[in-house]
Amino acid sequence: MAQPTSTAPNVYDAEPIPDAARAEVERLLSSGDLFRYTSDDAPVALLEREFADLMGTKYALAVASCSAALFLSLKALDLPRGAKVLIPAFTFAAVPSAVVHADCTPVLVEVGDNYRIDMADFEAKLTDDVAAILISHMRGHTSDMDAILALAEDRGLPVIEDAAHSLGTLWHGRKIGTLGCVGCFSFQSYKLLNAGEGGILVTDDDDLIARAVIMSGAYEHNWKKHARVSSRLSHWQNKLPLYNTRLNNLSAALIRPQLDELPRRVRDGRAGHDHVAAQLNAAPWFDVPPSLDPELRAPDSLQFNLVDFSDDEVEGFIDAAKARGVSVQVFGLSTDNARAFWNWQFLGDQPDLPMTRAMLRRACDTRLPARLTREEQDYIAGALLLAASDVKDLRAYGT
Repeated sequence: MAQPTSTAPNVYDAEPIPDAARAEVERLLSSGDLFRYTSDDAPVALLEREFADLMGTKYALAVASCSAALFLSLKALDLPRGAKVLIPAFTFAAVPSAVVHADCTPVLVEVGDNYRIDMADFEAKLTDDVAAILISHMRGHTSDMDAILALAEDRGLPVIEDAAHSLGTLWHGRKIGTLGCVGCFSFQSYKLLNAGEGGILVTDDDDLIARAVIMSGAYEHNWKKHARVSSRLSHWQNKLPLYNTRLNNLSAALIRPQLDELPRRVRDGRAGHDHVAAQLNAAPWFDVPPSLDPELRAPDSLQFNLVDFSDDEVEGFIDAAKARGVSVQVFGLSTDNARAFWNWQFLGDQPDLPMTRAMLRRACDTRLPARLTREEQDYIAGALLLAASDVKDLRAYGT
């Protein structure tokens, strides 16, 4: 078992913004030129082109958040009011919120103890009145996209990917976020690309991007200042409401130099995650679900299940880990947790989801930034193992 060093690592600070951003930020601060439509080659337009090239897609649209990207994607699909949209029951509250804001109705699908959609429940709920599928790769765990995409294609349904936690993840070698008709990513501080806030959507669909660009806030002829212009934009001008959820140039200037850092962050994040996961899985009280065979993950945090723990033991484990400087969140036991579906009271009455509920009451989440050293990773693993030992009295562990 890994033995912790004397000092718990700081897991909340993000990596420093690359020096390459500083000159551009200073230029923007000096000029005050923060609005994305001031010029044709604004930092936001350049970011969109570079991100689309990175993902291998035709278009990208940078907006205020991943939640805004999800909302615009749903609106751009022109779904009828009240249309049903399947989403996983394990996701962040912003995902069902985006569905509600788009005047649609979320239908929650069970999620198993591997944090992925239960395909039996998914297929059962894929009724004739479902109009779209929104797959949230929650915490970077990819559901069975082969089965999901096959069922969607058979029924002619669009698939939106919430890839907020999955930038850099591959599925059969293809980039997550490019499997459906549109993929949405986050630039919030705890993601692999950090602008504090922000999001981006990618697609190859000419009509979808045109509608999304207009609704994002491209009033008058500002859509002409996007790096890549769909032939459908002129058609949709003045025909759609404006939601004004644009990204600003300062955020784009912070993100663009980080694109070159992404391969290293993905590599280091995966190596650190797998190093800690192997130590936890060697103990009897932890289960870190493995990747699916087609999936090459790019983790930005660590999730694991507590095995054979009572509620009191779970609370004891959280306290014991915290005493060693490692914060652990149990999704279904944290008060008002925004990832526990029963706290989404804005949805009204929902059917109980016993599989997801049971998983959330034992599923743990702890930060594991890609920047951590091996010693810091060992500290976290050791602290978690010793915390379980405190609760379970595992004096015989390792003998």
